[in-house]
Amino acid sequence: MKFFMFISFSCLIFTKVSGNTFYVSNSGNNSNNGFSINDAFNTIQFASDQVSAGDTVFVVSGTYAGFDHRDVSGTALEPIIFMALGTVLINQAGPIRNDGINIENADYIVIDGFIVNDMPGNGNGIRVVLADHVVVRNCSCDNNAERGIFTGFTDDITIEYNVCTNSVDEHGIYVSNSSDRPIIRYNECYGNNNIGIHMNGDLSSGGDGIISDAEIYGNIIHDNNQAAGINMDGCLNPLVYNNLIYNNHNAQGIALFQQDGAIPTQSAQIYNNTIIVPADGRWGILVNSGSNVGTIIKNNIIINLHAWRGCITTESTAQFTSDCNIVNNKLSASGDGSTIQFSSWQALGMDANSLLAANLVDIFTDPANNIYTLKSGSQAINSGCTFIGNPSYDIANMSRPQGIGNDIGAYEKVFCPEVRHITTADLPIKGLYFASDTIKISDQIMINTLENVIFSAPHVISNNSITVKNGSILKIKNDACID
Repeated sequence: MKFFMFISFSCLIFTKVSGNTFYVSNSGNNSNNGFSINDAFNTIQFASDQVSAGDTVFVVSGTYAGFDHRDVSGTALEPIIFMALGTVLINQAGPIRNDGINIENADYIVIDGFIVNDMPGNGNGIRVVLADHVVVRNCSCDNNAERGIFTGFTDDITIEYNVCTNSVDEHGIYVSNSSDRPIIRYNECYGNNNIGIHMNGDLSSGGDGIISDAEIYGNIIHDNNQAAGINMDGCLNPLVYNNLIYNNHNAQGIALFQQDGAIPTQSAQIYNNTIIVPADGRWGILVNSGSNVGTIIKNNIIINLHAWRGCITTESTAQFTSDCNIVNNKLSASGDGSTIQFSSWQALGMDANSLLAANLVDIFTDPANNIYTLKSGSQAINSGCTFIGNPSYDIANMSRPQGIGNDIGAYEKVFCPEVRHITTADLPIKGLYFASDTIKISDQIMINTLENVIFSAPHVISNNSITVKNGSILKIKNDACID
């Protein structure tokens, strides 16, 4: 399953204002000056040893040994950027550790577009530690000994548009050690021996043992093999939405708990995820002792094919909210070991506006082939709650709502009228808007979201009534939708 994605340099997290540009090529030489492809360096490590704030390293298509970048930081306006040009494979560890790429004690670094495979011993594909404001994007990490991407003590890290697969020992993506405000979005994690996305505050390693204010959205997590699709230990105020989680074995869909973290994960907001638990899985959403406090679960599709385990289990319903979900007739208010029926769960004050799940084939387009977009007539369409914090777009960047109400689950069903009017009532303007003939902007509107916006219809009429600000991007496509 592919993400709809385009990235413009005008919407990067950092805006580069100066610095040198270096090149690395298999045909280069480290005695060159590195300032052009013809005068490229030969190794990424040598280039890393030359850079300072504001510099960019372009690595030309080829196969390379890894690199270890330490103790030299960029700044908010002048990050240090390592970017692949074409297909760049790192299949040998760097000079110090067994990792393919290691960023350590260095802030404001961007890693973009590398393939990092087959790291040996205890190696990670990409490791980032003691480093704040780092971006890891558009990378692929496969068959690495420990994890695809690992971070520790990394405030304000962004991990986006990566594919992390087949980690031999542990996880696809692992964010650890008091890393506050991480953003983990639009990644795909599958085939890993353990968890798809793991977060662990880990008090024993120092810091406060809490990962605060994480955002985890737009990820596709499937066919991993232990614990959970998304695992959260010691997280405070995590926001988890628009994720597709399916076919993870011996695993919960999402797990909230305390093991190594300083606190139980709490005050989680879990919205608009689609979770399909296979017959050899565990619970859809596991809420262990203490994690019920302040946690809200709304607008999720949670379907469990296990013989007796169900959709949501919590050890206490105090200070816990769950509503407007689609679930099976299997839930628990006493932890993992038992279930109660939906009616008994509702009698506890839970899920008053939720629905019992129909057959998979009546909800989704093609569940046999893991296509979990909503089929026409699905019970999920227009059945979600509207609330403060409701996601304004879906996993495919489709604006929400498309119809008269929000849909339940990660995908919003395309609303395809002949003519669609965009007015101030639609603010904020985010995501994709479709019509079979005309999109008409009827009011003065401002796009000011740092998000991509697409109007897609044979005719788009704006009458100069759109203002685009602050790096937002508006694209107009002359494509008609088909409902």
